[in-house]
Amino acid sequence: MISKIHSMVPYGFEGKLVEVEGDMNRGLPAFNIVGMANKTINEAKERVRSAIVNSGFSFPDKKVTINLAPAELLKDGTYLDLPIALAILTLSGHLIKNDTINRAFVGELSLNGEIRPLKGIINIVEVAKNAGYDEIYVPVKNLSQASLVSDVEIYGVDTLQNLYLALKNQLELPSAKEKGRAPGQARIVGSGPFLDHIRGQSLAKRAIEIAVAGHHNILISGPPGSGKTLLAKAAANLLPELTAEEMVTITKIYSIAGLSTDEVITERPFRSPHHTSSSVSIIGGGAMATPGEISLAHKGILFLDEIPEFPRSVLEALRQPLEDRQIVISRANKKSVYPADFMLVATMNPCPCGYLGDATHECTCTEMQIQNYQKKISGPLFDRIDMNVAAEKISNEELRVPINSKNAIHNVVKNNITGAILKQKLRYGRSGVYNSSLSSFEVSQKLKLEPTAEKLLANASEKLGLSARSYFKTIKVAQTIADIEGSDIIRSKHLAEALTYRKR
Repeated sequence: MISKIHSMVPYGFEGKLVEVEGDMNRGLPAFNIVGMANKTINEAKERVRSAIVNSGFSFPDKKVTINLAPAELLKDGTYLDLPIALAILTLSGHLIKNDTINRAFVGELSLNGEIRPLKGIINIVEVAKNAGYDEIYVPVKNLSQASLVSDVEIYGVDTLQNLYLALKNQLELPSAKEKGRAPGQARIVGSGPFLDHIRGQSLAKRAIEIAVAGHHNILISGPPGSGKTLLAKAAANLLPELTAEEMVTITKIYSIAGLSTDEVITERPFRSPHHTSSSVSIIGGGAMATPGEISLAHKGILFLDEIPEFPRSVLEALRQPLEDRQIVISRANKKSVYPADFMLVATMNPCPCGYLGDATHECTCTEMQIQNYQKKISGPLFDRIDMNVAAEKISNEELRVPINSKNAIHNVVKNNITGAILKQKLRYGRSGVYNSSLSSFEVSQKLKLEPTAEKLLANASEKLGLSARSYFKTIKVAQTIADIEGSDIIRSKHLAEALTYRKR
């Protein structure tokens, strides 16, 4: 007798279908799993056996073989516990084939038959939906995230026994329709600094406004205590609300990484890895090619505080995702592509001691130390940073100025950003596309400069020795400035301001 149960496993940012086949023959009692299963899945034999018995069912005393097809696909994790148990229940006669036809199942079993939540549930549901299954059964604690996938029947299961009763039409399971989109960690108004909380720094605040409005990468340099970190955190409070599509993508990434299995991510991420973090933790990778910080910052901010302190290998690895807005992780047995459309906000001191050019503190660094410190950011990496701005030293008089509790400046800037993003949405025909996202071809096709601005750019490009990448980045920053001011064309003043942010 052969039984077949349909299931799925995550595979990078996508998923793969797996058919769990069961066979039972006469012979000495045995339980074998074949089909490129790793140790975790082989251990499912004991979990499944105990779960079946402790749920009130009998385990067959014959030779049971489970095949996981396709055999060439390496399977990992506990995703197939539940479908393996269902295959055995079908072999032993507790279930019939019609009970599971055109249905897909996934879940980890505990020894007492409870079903535990899994990582990457959105991948799993999406691949099952695209394959045309009528119903998908997932752990009940994954139901909030699974409900983000629409136009498919999704049910939450808490125990193997309750699933059996539901398949026999003796029990009604909770569904994604009833659950709805349960919010995760809601945005708390006032949880981070606002622009009004930062004293002085009018030029840096203006640069942050432009960077957020156009999703531009920005480097803030300045002495210690000038407010560089506060500016970066204030930028997070200026980001627009997530769209429904972005919410699904971000939640999917966090679920794959194992950082969230029962919450829907409702706010844009702000990731701040320490400079001692490994390349794998930031870029992604490892044995199972999991997403790193650059993917966890997708559609949000990746904040690198004191960027020259990061290892050179980590910084150079950022070049490809900064350009392509995705990261390709290749391993011997798999290749995964994760989105990495983040806004880079980086800070640095002007020198190792931090006081180069400070009139009140003497710099103790040698010329060679200063050069080596600044060269830690290579030319190709700096070329991928759209804006470079200096944070000024704050005087004691400015520090004594009371903070505006009404956040007047912050609210004005946020309204300007909202208007600029709306103009970009109308120009490009959809949300989530910013001026920084444009290719050089799209810049030539979609952005317009007045004649005097074109002449200014040509002269500046020659004098400053702008690379082709810097040339187009300057135009994109100028377009964002024009959007903030409500202009439909890039004018000389917009371009002149954009050029001030190209100086290293």
